[in-house]
Amino acid sequence: MAQLPCDSDGLCMRCKEKPPSSQTLSCGTCATPWHISCLTSPPVSVSDLHWDCPDCSDLSTHLPVAPSDDIVSSIRAIQADTSLSDHQKAKRCQELLAGSSGSSSDLSKDKTNATDIFDDSFSCSICMQLPDRPVTTPCGHNFCLRCFEKWIGLGKRTCANCRAQIPSKMSSQPRINSQLAMAIRLAKLAKSGRSSGPSKVCHFMRNQDRPDTAFTTERAKKTGKANACSGKIFVTVPPDHFGPIPAENDPKRNRGVLVGDTWEDRMECRQWGAHLPHVAGIAGQSSYGSQSVALSGGYVDDEDHGEWFLYTGSGGRDLSGNKRTNKLQSFDQKFENMNEALRLSCRMGYPVRVVRSHKEKRSSYAPESGVRYDGVYRIEKCWRKNGIQGCKVCRYLFVRCDNEPAPWTSDECGDRPRPLPKIEELKGAIDITERKGDPSWDYDEDKGCWLWKKPPPESRKSVDVKSEDGTTVRVKRKSDLTEEQKQKKLLKDFGCLICHKVLDFPLTTPCAHNFCKACLEGVFSGQSLIRERSRGGRTLRAQKTVMKCPACTNDIADFLQNPQVNREMLNFITKFGKKPEEEKSEEEKSEESNDNNDESLHNATELSKPSDSGVVLEEIKDSDLNQQHKRRK
Repeated sequence: MAQLPCDSDGLCMRCKEKPPSSQTLSCGTCATPWHISCLTSPPVSVSDLHWDCPDCSDLSTHLPVAPSDDIVSSIRAIQADTSLSDHQKAKRCQELLAGSSGSSSDLSKDKTNATDIFDDSFSCSICMQLPDRPVTTPCGHNFCLRCFEKWIGLGKRTCANCRAQIPSKMSSQPRINSQLAMAIRLAKLAKSGRSSGPSKVCHFMRNQDRPDTAFTTERAKKTGKANACSGKIFVTVPPDHFGPIPAENDPKRNRGVLVGDTWEDRMECRQWGAHLPHVAGIAGQSSYGSQSVALSGGYVDDEDHGEWFLYTGSGGRDLSGNKRTNKLQSFDQKFENMNEALRLSCRMGYPVRVVRSHKEKRSSYAPESGVRYDGVYRIEKCWRKNGIQGCKVCRYLFVRCDNEPAPWTSDECGDRPRPLPKIEELKGAIDITERKGDPSWDYDEDKGCWLWKKPPPESRKSVDVKSEDGTTVRVKRKSDLTEEQKQKKLLKDFGCLICHKVLDFPLTTPCAHNFCKACLEGVFSGQSLIRERSRGGRTLRAQKTVMKCPACTNDIADFLQNPQVNREMLNFITKFGKKPEEEKSEEEKSEESNDNNDESLHNATELSKPSDSGVVLEEIKDSDLNQQHKRRK
């Protein structure tokens, strides 16, 4: 039969009787009273002060980390430590009993990486660990989803930390705080020294197993190449390669991609790496640069002059629904996404590969059929102006800078540096961007050719690696981020859904959305919680104003009556948002304090020195008094 202690009223839970004090024995570890007569193995001496109850004496059977004697001694050492609060004692005892530490010496060691980042502020108020699938209450306290559901299942409708009332809708359907979950995961990775998760390894269709031309599968619903897959990629350059494709990256022909090479369509052009997207006109990344563009007559603002042309950015068209071929501008273009990639290439002076399509009917330099590679160009300027259709468009000035002659000329050599053409539309342009420093791709007078003056940007794309079993897998490259970049990446997840900046005095709504306090109050400024109504001179019952969350359709009017700042999230943002330069060592602070003391002593000695300025001031005061005395007379 199981051994049971006495309850809070002193009744034995086994015999249901209240034993006298002479028949009651308390545990020396947990101080729980026990009925001596109901114990299967009662102690020999009742006066034993170090008697352990069956629950405490059987710790060794449940904790394989250490013997029970060491654990009991560790618990006693924690309880005797006067420097710890009751909350810290309970947490350390729980960690010890859960097997997280094996001896009392381990308790004094540093905490885990994640706990070092978040301290104890983000711990679940029930299990005292970092919240798993965190749920944030309107009062700003965090819980694990499972702990919160157990707490609600017990009939509790108040916060386990501050006893604030929990909304009924949140108790019945709690929402996971996805921003906090993402931040905890990224903080763990940043603390462990990894800029991202484990290497992304995925099996893929080997390039040599692909057919030489574009192909369709059984899933294709349209005829032709509308649903076609790309054929074999014949060049070995990465997808984000800048500049010409040399011969060493062409194992099939051993000559590279030359100016004037023509392909049947964009799918075949992709196979040789000149321009990878078979639909989009710009290839690039907004934070990395643009590698190539295609001139295919997509915008009426384009102007092609051969050695230089004016290119129009992407966007500004409504392509929702089935409007896949809409050629009318409906809103302004901005320097974002692919347009920002072109502007970055302009600032850095990267070479951009250019292909021309036969679809460009307004240009004299377009091929009669197919797609042709016309060499590399460099973006010298970019700006925004009102387009022909009335909306603002992004414009780019491309100037040719290739070592091979253009296909429409009879020259024997390539380009030379030429003066920039005069662009009339620059007079009314806005957001003009020009390169300030030296370009990365420039002409070398000594060698007489165009080359990289600065190292080209390192590829960030995946590489092919052979595994131990002989299969080929693709491994994603890891980017080395600085501490400041890691902090910015982490704080980006603590963003307001209104201003899209780092949260300032964060508020967490019952629907698990985070906003700045000023932003959320600004959305509902001037609106009262109760709306008075009247009709025909009669006063009707007041109606409650529905205030929908800016991120969903839930009503947060009750929450806005007394919004509570999420202090745990605020403390983390203020702590982790410091720049590395601002965190000075103690030696630097002591040196600054010494310098300040020296300056104060120097100023004190300067003030104590006699100077003529005091005499001059006294003479000025005397003259002022004499003038006032004359005026009174």
